[in-house]
Formats: sequence, C-alpha cells, structure tokens
Amino acid sequence: MCNGQNMRAIVAVISDLSTDMRVQKHSAVLSSMGFSVTLIGRHMEGSLPLSLPSAAVAMIRVPFRKGPMMYLWFNVALLFRLLLLRRADLYIANDLDTMIPCHMVSRLFRRPLVYDAHEYFTGQYSLTERKFKRSLWKNAERRLLPKVRYMMTVSDSLAEIYSQEYGCEPVVIRNLPMPVLNILPYQRRNLAASADDLLVVFQDGSGDNPGRGVSELLEAMTLLENVKLVIIGTGKRIEEARQQVQNQRIDHKVIFLPRMRWEEMMGFIKCCDAGLSIDADTCANQRFSLPNKLFDTIGAGVPVIVSPLPEVSAIIAKYRCGLVLDELTPRAIAGALSLLRDDQQLLSDLKGNALSAAEELSWEKEQIAERDLFIRVIKENSIK
Repeated sequence: MCNGQNMRAIVAVISDLSTDMRVQKHSAVLSSMGFSVTLIGRHMEGSLPLSLPSAAVAMIRVPFRKGPMMYLWFNVALLFRLLLLRRADLYIANDLDTMIPCHMVSRLFRRPLVYDAHEYFTGQYSLTERKFKRSLWKNAERRLLPKVRYMMTVSDSLAEIYSQEYGCEPVVIRNLPMPVLNILPYQRRNLAASADDLLVVFQDGSGDNPGRGVSELLEAMTLLENVKLVIIGTGKRIEEARQQVQNQRIDHKVIFLPRMRWEEMMGFIKCCDAGLSIDADTCANQRFSLPNKLFDTIGAGVPVIVSPLPEVSAIIAKYRCGLVLDELTPRAIAGALSLLRDDQQLLSDLKGNALSAAEELSWEKEQIAERDLFIRVIKENSIK
C-alpha cells in the first residue's frame, strides 16, 4: 500500500505555524496522500489566525518567550498533552527542538519517525558562544541522529554535514514556493514609489537573529537616491532597524511592514524591482543555508541581490537571476542597488531570468521527492 489512506500523521514544530510555510507544505503533501494530519506548533505573541483545509492545528501556549524554560515547557507539553494522547501512524519532527519527544513516542508506539532539519541546529549563531548550551544540544544530536532512518534537510551542504557527522542520508527538500500566478501584486504607488525609483524588498520574518545584513543595508540607503526599501518583519532586530532609520534620517526612503501571511507578503514582493538575501557568514548554519526569502523572491519573478555565501550564490550563478556581492558592506550593497537602478536593460534581463528560474524552482516539482520519501516510509514499515 503506497498511500496514507486512513492513516494519521503528526507534524511537530516549535515555530509559529501561521508563518512556517515548510510545515504547511508538509501537511498538504501528507493530506494529498490520504493522511489525516495534525500540525502542532507554538502560539507566539502576534501569531496570525491559522485555518488549514489540509490539517487540524494545535498551538501550545508557552509563558516564556525564549531560553531553556521555553524549550522545556514546550517539549513537556508536546509530549504529555499531545503526543501521548494522540497516537499516530507517522511522526514528523521539525528540527532538534522537537526531536526528543517525537523520538520517544515513535519508539514507544513503534511507529516511524521522519526528521526534518530546517537548519544546522548546533551550528546556529546563538549557540556558538554558549558552550554549555551548545554541548547539551550537541549531545542530544549525537544520541538521536545516528538512529534516524528517514531525514530531510534544506540544502546539499547541510545534507553533507549530517552525512559526515552522523552517517545520515537526508533527502534534500528545498524551501521552494508554491505557485503565485493567482496572487496580484500591490500597487507601487501605495508604497510611495515613483516610476523612477528602484523598489527593493528585504524580509526577516522573526527579526530576532543577528547577521541578516539589515544594518549594512540601511547604511547603504544613506548613500542612495531614487531607491525605496520595503522591510517586512517583526522582532528585536526590526525595532533596532526602525531606530537606525530615525537616527540616519532616511525614513522617507524606508517603509516597514509587519510579519504577514505568505500570500499577502508575495503580493508586496511581486510589485518590487529586486529583493535582498544578504545574510552574513556568522556561523555554519547561515553559511550553508538556502533561506525561504531567496526562493520566495525568485518565485515572484523578482531578481535577488545576495551575499557571497556558497549555496545562495550558486543559485544566482546557475540561473543568472540576480547579483552576488563581493563583500557584505554598505558600499557594496549601494553599488549593486545603483547598478540595477541605472541599468534598465540589466534589470529587465534579470527579471526575465527570475521568471524562467521560477518555473523550475517550484514546489510542484520539489514536492515529488518529499512524496517519494513518505511512500518509502509507508512501504518499509508496512503501515496499514
């Protein structure tokens, strides 16, 4: 039997489900295969209402925003309030911070587990200078990942890291977007952009991680005219960006928009001339990442300016749908934006290449590998 008819799947993630498109796409794939799906996530301040036709949704409220107590509270609630009471035929743990309880119930009920590593968890910037905290997570990773039989991750580089460290064989499922043909672009005039302006978008959904390049970008904006910047996101780093904009008196050049539903965000991206994915090389996780914002922007048919990181720059080089910075500095960013503003033929060519790339870099094609993985899980475990 190669489908999930009359089977139950539980997908657990510690993030905000309303903006986590990867787990929403997991849900849609499983549902299309006949699974009854339950998505479990964390209710966060500012969480958007979420109703999915493909899944039931359970949100765990945690009284701590971050830190060890947040992780402990969430995992205890996940295990005792949900996983032990809602038995499933298949469990999907998203990232290491949901792996322990999902692994426990998988072993207890003798049901298969799929591990999806959205990132190189123990290579995050937040753990690089916290040796004790990193050692705890690394110990959990060493104990659990060699036992993982089914695994996904987001880039070839991360798959190679997990293979070398733990002997895993992850299937690479990139964060490619769903079709956007039915999403209408917003009007440029509603963003105070004239026909002569280069309108660019920068997105940082959580706005809490350092090294995203926003400070360097705002410094670059002080060097530019006829460039308007849209920043989409919410969080500590975004608030710092607001203060920087005020201090540098460039508020007439920068528009802030809050975190929003993916479909709405894509409407804003589609009306822009270019996007930016300018993460710094602050840690192994960012060095080898393939962020959603890169593929969302290309999926909208919009070229991307990227930092010189190996995975993102390889995509730009392959499809010729943007510019790769030589270095992540305000002057380099300003130079790239000036080039797109002043060379309309180049901008037009890059837009055409982005539209062509979007046809190949689509979730409709990428989901085939994920579906094949779930079919293999069903076959090898005789789930009925």
